[in-house]
Amino acid sequence: MSGDVAEGHLAEGCVANADVDRIIAALSQCRRVLITTHVRPDGDALGASAAMALGLRHRGIDSEILLLSHLPSKYSFIFQENAIAWHDVEQGWPQPYPLDRFDALLVVDTGTWSQLPGLRERLDGWRGRKLVIDHHLTQEDWADQKLVQTTAAAAGEIVAQLLGRWDVPLDRAIATALFLAIASDTGWFQFSNTRPHTLRLAATLMEAGVDTDRMYQMLYQNERPQRLALQTRAQDSLELLADGRLAVMRISKADFEQTGANVGDTENLINIPLQIRTVEVSMLAVEPRDGGPVRISLRSKGSVDVAAFAEQFGGGGHARASGLKLADTFQGAHDRVVAAMVARLEQA
Repeated sequence: MSGDVAEGHLAEGCVANADVDRIIAALSQCRRVLITTHVRPDGDALGASAAMALGLRHRGIDSEILLLSHLPSKYSFIFQENAIAWHDVEQGWPQPYPLDRFDALLVVDTGTWSQLPGLRERLDGWRGRKLVIDHHLTQEDWADQKLVQTTAAAAGEIVAQLLGRWDVPLDRAIATALFLAIASDTGWFQFSNTRPHTLRLAATLMEAGVDTDRMYQMLYQNERPQRLALQTRAQDSLELLADGRLAVMRISKADFEQTGANVGDTENLINIPLQIRTVEVSMLAVEPRDGGPVRISLRSKGSVDVAAFAEQFGGGGHARASGLKLADTFQGAHDRVVAAMVARLEQA
C-alpha cells in the first residue's frame, strides 16, 4: 500500500504511528489470528475485517473470521470472491470452539462486550492477545492493545493506515474491501463523517481497481423483496413527536414473521425519517424474534448527542449514530426511551 495513504491519515489527525506499530508488532508475532466484529455486521465491519484477513495473508499469517450473526447476503461477495475463511455462529458454536488454535483475537469496529454476545464467556481462561481496531466513542477496557480513532469515518480508514504502515501491497481485493467499509459507513460519502481524507482515500482505492459501479449496485440496488416489505411496515408505524423534532418507528416480531424479513433487513431504515425537515432525532425500536432484549437505534442531525443519550441506558456509539438494548417488554422499552428523548429535546 502506498506510503502517501498512511501519511495522509496522520496528517489529518488519525492514529499515531507508535500506536499502529504496537498493533503491527503484536500481529507479527502470530501464526494464526481470529478476527471478529459486532453482531449484525454492516459494510464497515465486514469490509474492514476482510481487508485485515487479506492483509494478514500477504504477511504470511493465517486468519479466520468469526461472525456472531448471519452474514447479510449483499455483503457475502467480499468473503466468497477472496476465499476468506469464516464461520457464522448462528449456525451453531463449534463445541468446544478451538480458540487455542489462535494466537490473537482481533476485534474490528467495536470495543464493547455488549456488541459481542457470547464471546466473553468463551474467552475465559484464554491466553491469547486481545486486540481492537475501532472508531466508536463508547469503549471498554478489556483489550491488551487498542487502535481507536473516533474521528475516522470508518474502521476501514484505520485498517487502511495499518496496512499501509505494514507495507502490505494495495491490490484490487484489499482496495475493494476497504472501499466497502468506508462507502458503507459514510452513506456513499453523504454523511457528515466524510472528511477530505476519506475522499482522497476513496480515490486511491479506485485507482487500485475498485469497480464503483458494481459496488453501488451491490450496496444499494441489491435488496430482497422482504426488506422492502419490512421498510413499508416501519414507515407505516412512523410517529412525529416533540413538535416534529423526534421521529419514532417500530418493528415488531409480527412484522418480521408476516414479511419474511430478518433482523439484518433493518439496516439503514433508521435514516429514512431524517429526510423530514423538522426531524432532529430518528429512533427505531425493534422487538426481538428470540425473546432477547429490545434493540433501539438512534440517529441525529447533530443537535443531540445520541451516544451520550444512549449511555444512560447502557448503550453508546457515535454522537450522531448510536444504539442501546433494554431487557423489557417491547412497549415498555419503547415508552421509556421515547419519554427520555422527548424530555431531552424539551431541554434544548
